[in-house]
Amino acid sequence: MKAARRPMRALASAPTSRRYVSRTSNAKSSVAASPASSTTTLQHHVSASLQSTSSTTTPLAQLPLSTVLRSLVILSVSSSSLLLKPCIYALSTLAHPKTAILDVARNPLLNAVVKHTIYKQFNAGENKTEVQRSIRDIKSLGYRGVLLGYAREVLVGEGNVDPFDEKLAREEIQTWLDGTLKTVDMAQEGDFVALKWTGMGHQVLHYLQQKLDPSEQMDKAIKQVCDLAIARNARLLVDAEEQAVQHGIENWALRYQKYCNARTPGKAIFFNTYQAYLKSTPATIARHLEFARAEGFTAGVKLVRGAYLKTEPRQLIWDVKEDTDACYDGVVEALLTRRYNAMLRPASEKHTVELPPLNVIIATHNRDSVRKAHAIRLQQAASGDLAARDVDLSYAQLQGMADEVSCELLQGFPGGEGAPAKESPNVYKLLTWGTVKECMGFLMRRAVENTEAVGRTKQSQEAMMGELRRRARRAFGLGN
Repeated sequence: MKAARRPMRALASAPTSRRYVSRTSNAKSSVAASPASSTTTLQHHVSASLQSTSSTTTPLAQLPLSTVLRSLVILSVSSSSLLLKPCIYALSTLAHPKTAILDVARNPLLNAVVKHTIYKQFNAGENKTEVQRSIRDIKSLGYRGVLLGYAREVLVGEGNVDPFDEKLAREEIQTWLDGTLKTVDMAQEGDFVALKWTGMGHQVLHYLQQKLDPSEQMDKAIKQVCDLAIARNARLLVDAEEQAVQHGIENWALRYQKYCNARTPGKAIFFNTYQAYLKSTPATIARHLEFARAEGFTAGVKLVRGAYLKTEPRQLIWDVKEDTDACYDGVVEALLTRRYNAMLRPASEKHTVELPPLNVIIATHNRDSVRKAHAIRLQQAASGDLAARDVDLSYAQLQGMADEVSCELLQGFPGGEGAPAKESPNVYKLLTWGTVKECMGFLMRRAVENTEAVGRTKQSQEAMMGELRRRARRAFGLGN
């Protein structure tokens, strides 16, 4: 029996117990109902995976000491409601400086301080040499690769620019194209490149808001990126953004999914991003899957919880965090088993049981969701479930966040009875590159996002503190 849950608004007067939709908690959210024949088995493997430990070596042991120390400092600030607000104010000031001394592009000392602290925690570098060094370092830890994005963007409501200024539009699109082609060039085979279409400038922003098809120049630029990615055997994914532009983004995503994925049978080159905190997300995914089925290409689905909680219309978002968790886990179960369920319902009367072939990226910092997904894969491997063969699965977390979840995945969660002892999942880290100035907006969003995820950030901070204590005890011969 599902316990009664308080509505979001009832928690406003109780800061110590506030539960935001995008926040991660330790409570186990229910996986949406699946066909009766498989539910008991899946629950058994989920339970076994959640209760087990992966190794006698702690997951964070492989991280360099410098990374542990920097992460501990930044996570300590992020998990403190007292320190986080001044940090956000400082980042906002640096992102929109009113004097030269506060401009990271004009103040070398300030630039160096930011670059070697918070910038280095979350970003890959300012040029190809720095970015490729970061990618090598990440892969040396055992990660399969990276999701690499170019930081430049234009925000809704930013500036007072005429979107019909064709000269400016051409310049902005070309700037985006140059940076994005550089990003694809930096990526290695099998890596992902994250596309942010609002980075193409104010005219593109207008087109997305009005749900217009891309102009000839926009289309040519995007196809040039697609063609290079296919030639380099890299993959593309388009970021989800605010609802003011998201419907336009989804329309474009379907257009270029078809353009890319129809050329690579059985493999998704182009992925769209879906935010589980939106009530409409299951229905949107179902519609897009049917479009992929009808057009004959493999769908690419990246699922996140969502990062625009403070700016989205509240009525579009699930009422309580537990509903977002149930949505996320229910959709993941349907995608991995390729069977519609109580959360992801069919969009067509012709296809009511089985999903079309698809590739999936589970992009979350929520340990419970990751373990549940991995338990499903272990159960499928143990039973020889053929559905899993058509679902190429990757996991992704932001660089500098939830490292304890990423590293635990790298070790391989053990399964339940009858499951393989280990599976080697595809684990990726999401990195953004660009100058310190270009990355300030990205860093600002990471800080704001943490105001809605203090509980999860606190878990990461405690994990880093525990790892530092373990290394100190080992250094003094007091055990592992």
